[in-house]
Amino acid sequence: MPEIQLGAHTIRSHGTQVARLHMHDWLILMLLVVIDVVLSVREPFHCFVGEDMMTDLKYPSKDNTVPFWAVPIIAIILPFTVIIVFYFIRRDVYDLHQAVLGLLFSVLITGVFTDAIKVAVGRPQPNFFWRCFPDGKGVFHNVTGDVQCTGLRSVISVGRKSFPSGHTSWSFAGLGFLAWYLSGKIRVFDRNGHTAKLCIMFVPLLLAALVGVSRVDDYWHHWQDVFAGGLLGLTIASFCYLQLFPPPYDVDGWAPHAYLKMFADSQNDNGNLVRQLELEIV
Repeated sequence: MPEIQLGAHTIRSHGTQVARLHMHDWLILMLLVVIDVVLSVREPFHCFVGEDMMTDLKYPSKDNTVPFWAVPIIAIILPFTVIIVFYFIRRDVYDLHQAVLGLLFSVLITGVFTDAIKVAVGRPQPNFFWRCFPDGKGVFHNVTGDVQCTGLRSVISVGRKSFPSGHTSWSFAGLGFLAWYLSGKIRVFDRNGHTAKLCIMFVPLLLAALVGVSRVDDYWHHWQDVFAGGLLGLTIASFCYLQLFPPPYDVDGWAPHAYLKMFADSQNDNGNLVRQLELEIV
């Protein structure tokens, strides 16, 4: 189906109607926020860390290349800005609502999965030694050989949440969703051979990958943490996008399912009206 404009469907004219239809989805989003907050403050599993294991956990403590406050900007605000731009171009509140809903679900579901796994696994970060022993003097239990940390509890707790990388999973969840969204909007797979469109689609994925690389460079995560975080975020982003939009290679890949359903309903209503008029004339 070629791209169709049914007239402007703005936030003012149809926003309340669309939001009301998905009220339960917004309630679930709020619940996900609460769950993620609870998980983020839970004490992680204390896995055994012996003295011989500290060899791989003595990397220096460094500041974050990508600070924590920048992650929501990268994963949510940046994709949201692009979605808003397309809204002002198309004036379609259905597309705006479904895209924002999918983006938030992608990031929040990823956040819940990430924090739940972090708490359950309790893998030490590469700089765990310096979190555990700020003075550089290791202390280990004389019977079990387990680490006996002397540092701040809050700092040590963060050091036990290496797997998977939250920076990476959030970035791939938000920017991965954006890559899907852009591929549908600019019709990357329209079979016309415009390879330049692929470059546009790959930009968000490259940015997410660089965030992941920075976590290894800063010695906050092992490469396995980053790989798992990226895979987790991108997988959930894919499910969330395809729940609300057709695949980008589909002939209707330019619009959300809700928009296409509205168009089909309007066509049926018009057909019924025409048949009714024909019967009245007869």
